[in-house]
Amino acid sequence: MPENEPWEYSLYIPNDLRAVTVSRRTLRLILTMHGLIRLVDVAELLATELVSNAVRHTKGPADLRVHWSPPGTLRIGAWDADPQPPEPPRQFGSEAEDGRGLALVRACADVWGWQPLARQGSRGKYVWCELSAV
Repeated sequence: MPENEPWEYSLYIPNDLRAVTVSRRTLRLILTMHGLIRLVDVAELLATELVSNAVRHTKGPADLRVHWSPPGTLRIGAWDADPQPPEPPRQFGSEAEDGRGLALVRACADVWGWQPLARQGSRGKYVWCELSAV
């Protein structure tokens, strides 16, 4: 049973594509340990998209953030060192080879967004999404 108290985890991510797999597996462990296994598959997909965007499209480090708010909201976000807004989500029918990640986030999450956010003196942005567990 999920806890009735809020919790939050943050994982520092180097600019390395292997960090996407590390982030996904870490998220799976966090959710399993907190009794939220039913959210794991969708949460992993969303985290993979957010973290891979942060690692691929920026030159600096990133963070994966996972936050639980009772009674049942899971927020997954990725901070990166690029203050530029993310590209708007593309349509799934688009012929483009990339750029569909945020469309997938928009389709699978209950809500998503982004905001400018500084971390340790570095300007950047935080792209997040939420899943309801209720």
